[in-house]
This record gives sequence, C-alpha cells and structure tokens, in this order.
Amino acid sequence: MRSSRTVSRSLPSIVHLDADAFFVSCELALRPELRGTRCAVGGRERGIISSASYEARAAGVYTPMPTQRALRVCPDLVLLPHTSGLYGRVSRQMFDRCETLTPLVQRNSIDEGYLDLGPCGFAAVEEIEQRVRALQALIWDELQVPVSFGLATNKLVAQIASKLRKPRGFVVVPAGTEAAFLAPLPIGKLPGIGQKTEQHLVERHGLRLIGDLSARSDDELQAIFGRGWREMQAAARGEDDRAVHTDRDDAKSYSQQETFGRDLSSFVEVERIVKRMVDELLPKVREDGKRVRTMTVKVRYPDFEQETHSRSLAVASDLEAPFYPLVEPLLRAAWSQRRPLRLVSVRFSNVADEAVQLEMFADGDEKRRRLAGVLDRLNQGGRAAVVQHGHQLANRRRRP
Repeated sequence: MRSSRTVSRSLPSIVHLDADAFFVSCELALRPELRGTRCAVGGRERGIISSASYEARAAGVYTPMPTQRALRVCPDLVLLPHTSGLYGRVSRQMFDRCETLTPLVQRNSIDEGYLDLGPCGFAAVEEIEQRVRALQALIWDELQVPVSFGLATNKLVAQIASKLRKPRGFVVVPAGTEAAFLAPLPIGKLPGIGQKTEQHLVERHGLRLIGDLSARSDDELQAIFGRGWREMQAAARGEDDRAVHTDRDDAKSYSQQETFGRDLSSFVEVERIVKRMVDELLPKVREDGKRVRTMTVKVRYPDFEQETHSRSLAVASDLEAPFYPLVEPLLRAAWSQRRPLRLVSVRFSNVADEAVQLEMFADGDEKRRRLAGVLDRLNQGGRAAVVQHGHQLANRRRRP
C-alpha cells in the first residue's frame, strides 16, 4: 500500500472526486438523446431508485425512493434498467484517468475518491486548479461522465467542498480558510451527520451551522456527542490528518459500498443491492484473472455503528453462482439489529490466481466460466445485452 505523508500543507493539494448521478450518467453516455430529461436508474416492480438525474431530483425523485412512488411523483420519469457490468467498468476508466495526474489515487467507492497532488511539485494554487479542471474536462470528453471536484488541504474539507455545487462543481478552499469555509454551512454537511441526526441537533441543541459547534464548551460537546466529541470539534474546525492511500498495486480484495440517500429498512431492497454489487465485482475478478474465496457484508446504521459478517467457499471462485446463496444469510447475520441502514458494502477477499485453482474445478464450472466470459464481453457494450440472473429482471424494463 502506498500513501501520502501527513504533512502541514501550504497549498490545497488534496482533491475529492464525486461523480454526478453516476449510474444515470453512465446510462446517458450510451443514450445522449435523453440528456436533460427526467430519468432514473431503478427496477419497475418492487424496486428502488438507485440514481436519478438532476432534472428528476428537481421533480421530487430521490434515492432510494421506491420506484412506484417515484412514478407517481414524476409521471413522465424515464426509467432505465441497471446495466450489468457498465458502472464498474466506467469507474475504473475514470480513476485510470485520475492516475495520469498523480499516482496517489484512493478509490473510496465506485463513484468517489481522493487524489493527492502533493508529490507532483506544483508551486501555486492556480497551477493545481488548472490541472484539476483539465482532468474534469478529460473525464467528460472521453467518458461523457460529469464529475465534481473539491480542492483543499485535507480530505474532510475537500469532500465537503466537492458536494456544494453539483453537478460539475469545482470548489477550492485555500489553505488557512478551512474553519471559515465550514462555519456558515448546515451542520448536516459534516460527514456522519445524517438527516435524522441533523434534525435532532437542531431541535434539541440549537446546532444549525457547523460554526455553532465552536461556540459550545468542551463539556457541552461531550454531553451532546459522547466519546466522539473531540472528533466533531476537530471536524468543525476543518482539521483532518488522514492520508490519501492506494492499495491498487496489491489487489488483496475487491469491494464496493453504497451510502443511501435516505435510511433503508426493506430487507428485499437491500438484498437486491447486495446482489447488484456481486454482479459488479465478479466481472472485475475475472478480468484480473483471479478467484476469491471469502465474501464479507458490512452494514452501517445512521449513528455510524456498523456490523460485518463473512463466509468462505470451500474453493475459490470467479463465478456469481456460488456467492448468491451467501447473500441472504450474510445480510441477515450482519444486519442483526434490524434498524434502518445508512450503508451496505460487499467485499471479496482471500484472492487466488486463476492458474492455482484451475485443476480443482469440475467441467461444469469451466463451462459456466466460459459462458460468464462471453456474457461479460456482450455486456461490455453497456447495453445490458444479456440478463444473466433472475434478480436482475426486477431492475429491467424495456427501453423507450
């Protein structure tokens, strides 16, 4: 693993990339005639909206709204099915372009990540801004995916900045202005403060703005936030010493996570999301010539408490079929409290090279593997040419 050094920065050289309405943007790159329309990615029957265009959001569609409700709120909504394999591939292409600017690229999720430009030797903020704007333009020109950037001296402030002027935002926070930048923002802009927590802080404690935290004593903050009060105090000041790191060179795992726009309590909907992540990750495993043995599901609650559970196959695989039966028991085990969820993630680990495992598979698996490879290639066109599994039918409808 390579990481950036934790240093005092005189220039804003940490960048947060946040793709705009990523799943929808990937679909619109294939169907540009739908740009400017109210459209969303989601399943029609018993499905949820996983990504909505900004035009649809303006009409009241949000993630993860049930699809049927979204269609009532926005009758002219164009509903697009999830295209298997498309989003993971576009994500890799997007971050590959980031690595043309700096080798220190941290891929947080399929549509978010950090770049550290400190090692690049830029001498002025104007030079850094010019290079990052060029990267923003490159991603749009070559992938037709709009992205927003925040540029600051640390990861926390850069992340908040990237989300302020979406879509296609670009916000620079000069060194030394972090606290002043954050002070007038709603307290819900701080990572970890969800909608319900923000409402509680406003109604019970009168904390509306991030700057309101600085007016409270240490004792007051401790009474409100408990053991995490010092972290909240530091966050309100714009202090963060986390380094940007990358473990891409030594792929010991494959992972993906999704943070819900609103807390989600339906087991069926979360289970479908987990299976979708399996669909996104296994083609990457095959592409790398690897096989994986262990699957881990993690859930996170609105108060940021989280639980994980793992299971392993007897023999490593690069096929979806052996892992699908693990999804329901893993999710039930990890989601033990059955409270609404803020986030779910899937991780595959215990990675093995394909050649090491080859002789251990029966002919049936080899036939399925060859079929999976053909389907991967067919679906690489981004048009969901073939639906491979039953749960994908729930997210599919005929394109208009």
